[in-house]
Amino acid sequence: MRLNRRHFILAAGTGIVAVASKNLISRGPAIAQRTAVNLYSSRHYDTDDELYDSFSRATGVRVNLIEGDAEQLIERVKSEGANTRADILLTVDGGNLWRAKQDGILQPISSSTLNQKIPSNLRDPQGHWFAFSKRARVIMYNKNKVSKSQLSTYEDLADPKWKGKILIRSSSNIYNQSLLGSLLAAHGAEKTLAWARGVVSNFARSPEGNDTAQIKACAAGVGDIAIANSYYLARLGKSSQREDQQVFNTVGIFFPNQTGPNGRGTHVNISGGGVVKHAKNKQAAIEFLEHLAERQAQQFFAEGNNEYPVVSGVPLDPVLQSFGSFKADPLNPDVFGKNNAEALKIMDRAGWK
Repeated sequence: MRLNRRHFILAAGTGIVAVASKNLISRGPAIAQRTAVNLYSSRHYDTDDELYDSFSRATGVRVNLIEGDAEQLIERVKSEGANTRADILLTVDGGNLWRAKQDGILQPISSSTLNQKIPSNLRDPQGHWFAFSKRARVIMYNKNKVSKSQLSTYEDLADPKWKGKILIRSSSNIYNQSLLGSLLAAHGAEKTLAWARGVVSNFARSPEGNDTAQIKACAAGVGDIAIANSYYLARLGKSSQREDQQVFNTVGIFFPNQTGPNGRGTHVNISGGGVVKHAKNKQAAIEFLEHLAERQAQQFFAEGNNEYPVVSGVPLDPVLQSFGSFKADPLNPDVFGKNNAEALKIMDRAGWK
């Protein structure tokens, strides 16, 4: 099915925000009736179109999609208040979902389907949001410079032996804030600050670029190890570009915190969504979320963006599967999302730019 895409400018609560609208099945405007559901999403993956298309085929309900950054969309829904057109907010990172809940723009829902299929640690305790995919934040290493036997935990990254060798994004990146939020939950503020200072002293360069940039810099020898989400390396492995394949073959993946005193498991973040507080199409919105937990939709998440499904028994993308199995930290994203603000303050104090 062909998608009709049109770009336009929307006014958000904090200014003017550029977004894109994809309207499946129809060109018609977002409307409040059973034949349409209005989705605000910060997932910028074209492969998600099939998720929306399959829902429309199954239910006859079209999906009107507004795209933007998570913070922009949250602010937009807040500013629109009871007049919002949004029925669903879909975004990445537990920190954003926690923020949306705290800002009062999501409503609790009761769904036996979602409660049965999605593990309790991957959904809000009150039903404000649900995870639909997982992404592990792992250690990646240059196989020509580092042996896997040298790697162990996130905590070990503060050891002086890694001085001048660590590549990672800036403190403004919410993935890093959530990682530190999980460390805060495990160790408290004092130890987490000491860890952050140790990691900063081990930086190979000042933070710059996204996760892909860290991986490529690792392969190029700018640093020996990089911290990044697992799906970024899987993307490179599936690329048809020769240079991407070279990076993929040079960089190995390591799942930290598997054993020992800090063996709580590798930090896992999520992508998920919830029903907007003033949704005009609440029932259709719930049905949409339930659709994302169906096996076929979970396979789209797994294969389309190389993410881990949240529903058990769904096969992984072959490249992701080649990375091997691992123990995940069972911490609910509600916990590290709540810790994000303090995590950012700690990174600032540590000199993490």
